Amino acid sequence: MKAFVVEKDSEGNFISGIKEIDTPICEEDEVIIKASYSSLNYKDALSSTGNSGVTRVFPHITGIDVTGTIFQSNSKEFKIEDRVTVTGYDFGMNTNGGHCEYVKVPSKWLVRTPENLSDKDIMSYGTAGLTAALAIDELLNNGLSPNDGEVLVSGASGGVSSLAISILKKLGFTIVALSSKADKIDYLKNIGANEVILNEDFLKDKNRALLKERYSALIDSVGGDILSCSLKQLKYDGIATCFGLTYSSELNTNVFPFILRGVRLIGIDSVECSLDKKQKAWNNLATKYKIDNIDYITKEIGLNDIKDILKNMLDGKTKGRYLVKI
Repeated sequence: MKAFVVEKDSEGNFISGIKEIDTPICEEDEVIIKASYSSLNYKDALSSTGNSGVTRVFPHITGIDVTGTIFQSNSKEFKIEDRVTVTGYDFGMNTNGGHCEYVKVPSKWLVRTPENLSDKDIMSYGTAGLTAALAIDELLNNGLSPNDGEVLVSGASGGVSSLAISILKKLGFTIVALSSKADKIDYLKNIGANEVILNEDFLKDKNRALLKERYSALIDSVGGDILSCSLKQLKYDGIATCFGLTYSSELNTNVFPFILRGVRLIGIDSVECSLDKKQKAWNNLATKYKIDNIDYITKEIGLNDIKDILKNMLDGKTKGRYLVKI
């Protein structure tokens, strides 16, 4: 079968490209999926460069999500031709991922693809959409409503945040998008942002202990000073969700937003969260979170395009989502 493989050469350099490799063997409590679509995510980009925080086992097939139909099954719960989707756990990290024609996974990692989402639809959302849905679930579960005011979304042109903006717009929220990319302002407004603020302007007063209340909630994908400065501007009882570190993994803040304004900071993890939680989020994406502009946010590519797009992703030159047709 064809697969996008990352290898480590004799000099310690990491090389990647399309290779013909053996189809995997299905063992006990495993299935083999005939893949139809995968996608590209930032973890794939890190894995492709040999980042040891993501992948330590080489050669390695990237792709932290996949969807398709079961080709072989040694599972009591899933049978041949069932439509399934895989995200999270160790998939695409130290276990071979979805950028190949046939994918072997433990059956306990599977969720059933919702009937009213095609394979193309569900991977247009992919791990990014799942993460966005989980973040929005937390906002709504904590009582947020469109009448409460503006929602700030950082890292706005990235895959997760682009989808979050579009979903929030569908739900009736007013969105302020935060971005480092002036050339993406029109894109962000087209997908639902009411206003766009550039990072350099947003961070001007970052060293102040507390800032004027403005936002009712935050969806943060970048961390660092962006997250810290955002927390200082949340309204009383404000809710912040965070799941990314593209700006920084460090969080230098103070307790004032939490003890003076009752702000809540909630971490979002789509990797190890329960299958029930994942299934609920996918069902929401198939119904009340389903957006009409997914094709505008998503660009379809093939296996042969992966290498170039991953490099652009690491260089900060991408926007939205990349759907990989297998």
